[in-house]
Amino acid sequence: MKYALVIFETDESRRRIRADRAAYRKEYEGWIGGLAAAGKLVGGDALETERTAPATVRTAADGTTTVTDGPAHPGEETLGGWFVVEVADRAEALELARSLPTPETVEVRPLLESA
Repeated sequence: MKYALVIFETDESRRRIRADRAAYRKEYEGWIGGLAAAGKLVGGDALETERTAPATVRTAADGTTTVTDGPAHPGEETLGGWFVVEVADRAEALELARSLPTPETVEVRPLLESA
């Protein structure tokens, strides 16, 4: 089964990145390398979260749209990226998420398998 591990940055993770980006990146990349070495990593991407703010487009029931600068759901946790993993079941996906050594929030979601 494929699962998305959706990564949300936190105030603490951003603080650690600013304090020592190289050490933080090494720790994070070690985790990613472990997923790849175990044959679990399918893919993923990180989002640009430091230099360019996101924009949110909302479409109302009448078809009108509004565009605002900023994340769709502002708060301490901001979307940082995602990974897709191939695992036996939800329990294994949760274990992989728990093994992330850095202080982010990980939302675990099954991918919709196409027919």
